[in-house]
Amino acid sequence: MILSICIPTYNRHEHLSNCLNSIVISSQNKKIDFEVCISDNCSDENTEELIKPFEEKIKIKFNRNNKNIGTMANMFKVVSMAEGEFSWIIGNDDLLLPNTLEKLDNLIRENSDVDFFFINSFNLDFNYLKKFSRPFNTMNLPLEMDKVSKKEKSQKLNFWNLIDPEISYDFLLGMFLAVFRRQKWVDNLKFVDNELIKGEYFFNFDNTCSHIKVFANAFNNSKAYFQAEPLSVNLYGVREWGSIYEFVEIVRIPELLDYYRSRGLNLNKFIYCKNYALRNFVPYLAKILLRKKSGLEYIKFSKHILKNLFYPNVYLSFFYFIFRKLNFVKINTNEKIKNEN
Repeated sequence: MILSICIPTYNRHEHLSNCLNSIVISSQNKKIDFEVCISDNCSDENTEELIKPFEEKIKIKFNRNNKNIGTMANMFKVVSMAEGEFSWIIGNDDLLLPNTLEKLDNLIRENSDVDFFFINSFNLDFNYLKKFSRPFNTMNLPLEMDKVSKKEKSQKLNFWNLIDPEISYDFLLGMFLAVFRRQKWVDNLKFVDNELIKGEYFFNFDNTCSHIKVFANAFNNSKAYFQAEPLSVNLYGVREWGSIYEFVEIVRIPELLDYYRSRGLNLNKFIYCKNYALRNFVPYLAKILLRKKSGLEYIKFSKHILKNLFYPNVYLSFFYFIFRKLNFVKINTNEKIKNEN
């Protein structure tokens, strides 16, 4: 079996049905040897009943946890169910394109020396789907959508070359962009602390970035491939953790880069990426200080603030913020004048 599509899920049945339907549609364009693994994190809804109609069309393995074990722990659980040569972890609100499985099958077969594929994705407001009946038919996707990565050219490269803001602004934190050789993942699970990954998502490094620990150790000497053409759609406006996004960007992502450095990321690239990651530091820190449930209690002054004062973007971030605000006002004013005329 070449591929296991792994879906950790909790509630949000509307989105899961759309996701599964997109996989069914994509599988009809080419018969590829794949499976779908679903691990339900003790949802309030009956997930097993929801997936039954899809089991008639695609191979599905299903697990339901007896209790909610945490988002990151459930992600590791669903990959443990997989048997494919490659695994792809996607959210229950992600969509495959109609040609995704055909293109992914060809991509893997044509690059047999590659262990890690970065698969670009489209961004789409989930409200767009409300115009259509459920489950959503991906033949109705808009013709034009923004891309996660703006880099235009696909290429084979070394794994560390993927750690580049032109490719991944969150430096692989978004696991839905990674298709990876499963056995290498399995061989490096020893770097995961099974106690720290439990509990509320994002509020320690391990239950935010443990998959990064596996990636960095499993693939640091591997050939990788950047797939510029998007093969999935990720929906914004769905995620429950939007209120702590600022915390993730200026605390967890810089920590993630520190871990990459400890596993072999080039010093010059590390400094460049770390400075980029802090481009919103001052305005985001202000939001964290002013907002409830923003992650403030998990910030350590010496580690997350003092240590980062070396980087120019910490100081420039305030001016970037002002520039964006002025530019926003200018654009809105021009639009208003245009509409009045």
